[in-house]
Amino acid sequence: MVLEGSSEAVCSPSSLELRPSGHRTSSSSSSSSSSSSSPLQNHDAFLTNEKEPAQYGELIVLGYNGCLANGDKGRRRSRLALYKRSKANGVKPDIIHNISTPLVSKAFTNKSQHSISYTLSRSHSVIVEYSQDSSTDMFQIGRSTENMIDFVVTDTSPSGQGAGEGQSAQSTISRYACRVICERRPPYSTRIYAAGFDSSKNIFLGERAAKWRTSDGLMDGLTTNGVLVMHPTGGFSEGPAPGVWREISVCGNVYALRETRSAQQRGKLVENESNTLQDGSLIDLCGATLLWRTPEGLRRTPTLKQLESLRQETNAARPQCPVGFNTLAFPSLAQREVVDKKQPWVYVNCGHVHGYHNWGFRKEKGGGAGADERECPMCRRVGPYVPLWLGCEGGLYLDAGHPTHAFCPCGHVCSEKTARCWAQIPLPHGTHAFHAACPFCGTWLTGEQGYIKLIFQGPVD
Repeated sequence: MVLEGSSEAVCSPSSLELRPSGHRTSSSSSSSSSSSSSPLQNHDAFLTNEKEPAQYGELIVLGYNGCLANGDKGRRRSRLALYKRSKANGVKPDIIHNISTPLVSKAFTNKSQHSISYTLSRSHSVIVEYSQDSSTDMFQIGRSTENMIDFVVTDTSPSGQGAGEGQSAQSTISRYACRVICERRPPYSTRIYAAGFDSSKNIFLGERAAKWRTSDGLMDGLTTNGVLVMHPTGGFSEGPAPGVWREISVCGNVYALRETRSAQQRGKLVENESNTLQDGSLIDLCGATLLWRTPEGLRRTPTLKQLESLRQETNAARPQCPVGFNTLAFPSLAQREVVDKKQPWVYVNCGHVHGYHNWGFRKEKGGGAGADERECPMCRRVGPYVPLWLGCEGGLYLDAGHPTHAFCPCGHVCSEKTARCWAQIPLPHGTHAFHAACPFCGTWLTGEQGYIKLIFQGPVD
C-alpha cells in the first residue's frame, strides 16, 4: 500500500533511546508481539525460579488505607508492585506516517502494531508506529478492565469507598489513563507517559484533543483530563516540602498545568524537569491519586507486622479515658469501620483522647455545621469528636515512628513525620482546585495544621 506523505525515524521524545530506522518501508511490522500477562502473574511465575525478579517499585492509591472497600481482587486493588517481566513488552517510537487520505489512515491501523494516531483534520492524520523495545517493560493503568490494563483504578471518594462498578460510566478517569515504562537494567529508571494503548494497540487523539508539533517537527499531545505528576523536593523519607504539579504529555514531556483540567491550550514546556518517577512522586489521574514508592523508599516504611507491633506497644501503655478512667485500646488492624467499645476517641481541636461518651454536645440554634460538635471536658474547646484509627497502609508512611498524631477531622493516626508531610501536600480536586487530604481515607484536612498531636492519659495506678 502506498501512503501519501513521508515516513521517517522518530527522534527521541523525553529521553527514550531510539535506533535509526534507516530505509525501512511504511508497512506494518509483523514482529510485534502482544503485551505480556499481568505483573502479578509474572511475579508468581518468577517465584518458581531460584532468583526473585527485580522489583521496580509500588503504586499505591491514596484513600484506601491498605485495601479496597470490597477487598483487593486481581488487577483491581489499592496497591500494585511492579516486577521485572519474564519477557520484555516495552515499545518505543519508530516510524512517522503523514497521511492525507482518511481511508488509508483507517486501513493502516492494525492490531499487530502499537501506534499513536494524531488526527489534525478530517483529511490529515499523523500516525507514529511503535516497535518492540527489549530493554523496557510497560505497565498500563486505567479504568478499563480489559486485559491490556495491568492496574485497574476507579474514582476515589473520601473515606476510601471508591466508585462502584455501576458508576464507571460517570468516572473522570480515562479507560486508558497512562503507561509506565521501566528500564530492565539497573538502576531500573521508571518513566510515566499520558495515555495507554487500547485493545487495538492504538492511542487515538481526535480533532478536539490538545496536540501539536514540537520544535523538532514531531507530534505530541495531552489526554482529555490530563495526567498530573508532582515530584517531592528532596528525599521523600526525609519529610520533603511539596513540589510543583506538572502535566505529562503522551510522549512524556513535562508541561505547566493548563488553566483548567480539560482546556485545549497546553501549558508552557518545562525543559529542566523530567517524567522519571522518584520515591514519593504523586500521579493524579483526575479521580484517583497514586503514590510511587521505590524499593529503597519502602525499606524505610513500616511493614504490617511493625504496625501491629506499634499498636500493641501503644495498647500496652494502658491509656485511659481521663473522665471514665476506663482503659482504651486500638482495635485490630483488620477491623474496619466498626467501632470497638474500647476504641479511643479524640477531640480534634485540642487532641485530648477519651473513651466514647454520649454527652457534651453543643447544639447551635437552627442546627448547621456545628450542630454535632462536642465540648472537651478537659479544656472546654469545642469541635468534632471522632474515633481514632491507625493508618494501615505502610507505604504511605515516611518512617516507622510511633503513632502520636492524627489527621483532622477523620482521626487516622500515624507518625508525626508522616502527618506533617501529608498535611502540606495539595492534592488535585476537580478542574483546578487543590486540597490537602488524609492519605488513608481521602478526607479533606481541616484546622490550622490539618493534624493534631494526641494527648493520652496514662493509667492512674
